[in-house]
Amino acid sequence: MRELYPEIEPSRTERLSVGGGHTLYVEECGNPDGLPVVFLHGGPGAGLSPYHRRFFDPARWRVVLFDQRGAGQSTPFANLDANTTQDLVADIERIREHLGIERWLVFGGSWGSTLALAYAEAHADRVTGLVLRGIFLAREEELRWFNEMDGGARCIFPERWARFRDFIPEAERGNMIEAYWRRLDSNDEVVRLAAAHAWSAYEGGSTTLVHDPDAAGDFDEPHKAVSLARLEAHYFRNGMFLEPGQLLRGIDRIRHIPGVIVHGRYDIICPVKTAFELHQAWPEAEFHIVLAGHSASDPAIVDKLVEATDRFADRLA
Repeated sequence: MRELYPEIEPSRTERLSVGGGHTLYVEECGNPDGLPVVFLHGGPGAGLSPYHRRFFDPARWRVVLFDQRGAGQSTPFANLDANTTQDLVADIERIREHLGIERWLVFGGSWGSTLALAYAEAHADRVTGLVLRGIFLAREEELRWFNEMDGGARCIFPERWARFRDFIPEAERGNMIEAYWRRLDSNDEVVRLAAAHAWSAYEGGSTTLVHDPDAAGDFDEPHKAVSLARLEAHYFRNGMFLEPGQLLRGIDRIRHIPGVIVHGRYDIICPVKTAFELHQAWPEAEFHIVLAGHSASDPAIVDKLVEATDRFADRLA
């Protein structure tokens, strides 16, 4: 089993103004003369973590990472103005042009896989390959699966689901996303923080294959909980700013691009059915279902993602 590369610090950081009042935090690590790759984090709103740098051989890759609008160290924090999928796709292109990169590998997981597909379908000529994990195609059925009363996730993590559900009064549970949104958009900071914690605890604690229903989740830190919950609810209630079925309909634009799809068999947040449907539409891509949950840190997923970046380094050299 492959493991993550050793910890590494950025060789360069900057703040890039992208319009709409937003300034993005951008960092680079690895070899400045190496093969370029851009990392797209999940959420929306989850932001970067140091381990995201470690999927890539630092001797071979020039790794570009950034906090998306409203997330992490980008400013203004948790801001929803001019914050859509189209804005984020445009930001990726601005970063590429700003850094003088002609073409690059695009690597994304969960929401990052959605954004990677949207970017590649819009700018296929700028993409050398795609490495995608925890596939999310932004469809209504996927949103309902994890967030609503008729979704299947409630049957698998019932303890966490009960806490997520019970935060909302019974009369409002017909649309959980909207019910949470009303609280996440409240003028009362106490209400906003409580809703953000309930939202992020449910999602962040449901990511791994080995599951403790009472353990702290990946997004329990208050700063991250607020950006994750507010941005996700904003995107979810707007259909991720994509037309229904848009990503699958546009797949012919990228079928010539080498791709690797990695998905956990027991991913509860993004069911494996979604990844299977993507592979059916894009049979040229490598497809790996592994013994894992949703988390990029599950060992079987790490193994396949690092294998993919190593092989792309050989292929593109």
